[in-house]
Amino acid sequence: MVLNAKTIFPGLLFAGMVAMAAQFLSDHYGAPVMLMAILLGIPFQFLSTEERTAPGIGFASRMVLRVGVALLGVRVSVDMVAEIGFANVALVASGVALTIALGLIMAPLFGRDRAFGFLTGGAVAICGASAAMAIASLLPKGENTERDVTFTVVSVTLASTVAMIAYPILISYLGMDSQSAGVFLGGTIHDVAQVVGAGYSVSDETGDISTLVKLFRVGMLAPVVFIGTLFLRQSGKGAEGVPLVPGFVIGFLVLAGLNSFGWLPAWAIQSADTVSRACLVTAVAAVGMKTSFEDLRSVGKSAPIMILILTAALAGYVLLGQQLLT
Repeated sequence: MVLNAKTIFPGLLFAGMVAMAAQFLSDHYGAPVMLMAILLGIPFQFLSTEERTAPGIGFASRMVLRVGVALLGVRVSVDMVAEIGFANVALVASGVALTIALGLIMAPLFGRDRAFGFLTGGAVAICGASAAMAIASLLPKGENTERDVTFTVVSVTLASTVAMIAYPILISYLGMDSQSAGVFLGGTIHDVAQVVGAGYSVSDETGDISTLVKLFRVGMLAPVVFIGTLFLRQSGKGAEGVPLVPGFVIGFLVLAGLNSFGWLPAWAIQSADTVSRACLVTAVAAVGMKTSFEDLRSVGKSAPIMILILTAALAGYVLLGQQLLT
């Protein structure tokens, strides 16, 4: 089927409506917006098989996602490295790399393929649902791809929400200062919104530092996607139709570069950030609309255990590193 505005509009409209409902619940009741988007989308799974709505839902889960990821670049700048400090940058970056490596190592041990290990490891290591969606766009498309993406988004969002509540309590118990606490929260919690919530619940200074560190982790999405594409091409297990440097990664890097040079006005950054969020929530809703509860039940017990171990390992690594640096 040839995609045009007429064919994609019905499905895209439904995905957008689900996204708006999820945003409403988030704004008025504090529910995690990504979790709401995917859970609200699942009951409409039948629309992904309807001739009139399937093209638009597929478009939302692919192209709208890539636009949203590219626009994340406005949040990132080179100045972040100087503000965070080289030691903390090295700690956070190594934590991302080791978490992804652990996911790849664990996957066969839990009866999963390495693609699932890359998906879950990247989601935990970088920025939760956004990273999961970006990485999924590279992976070979199988019958369980949408199920695995949905499961990962739900799991990392739930883990991130629990961390938002539990980690500030842990920080208080350990008596960490604002700098150390900010690096720990920003370096371990999966989603940006939960990092902001946890950081500012401790103090304004901790909130500022944790948000900065989190945005640095978001910036690592581009090199991870590039390396992942390169690895998948060499292994012959996927990414055949994906350029070595996908277009959305180029867009991400261009916007990050413009922001680093201060060439983006504040209104443009704010507008792009708002559009990015809307695109990502819409894409997550569309993925939910392509998944059923029966699919989620079939994922097995090993997958949630993997995500729990990855989350705990990242937290332990960054916490230990912070203790050694102070």
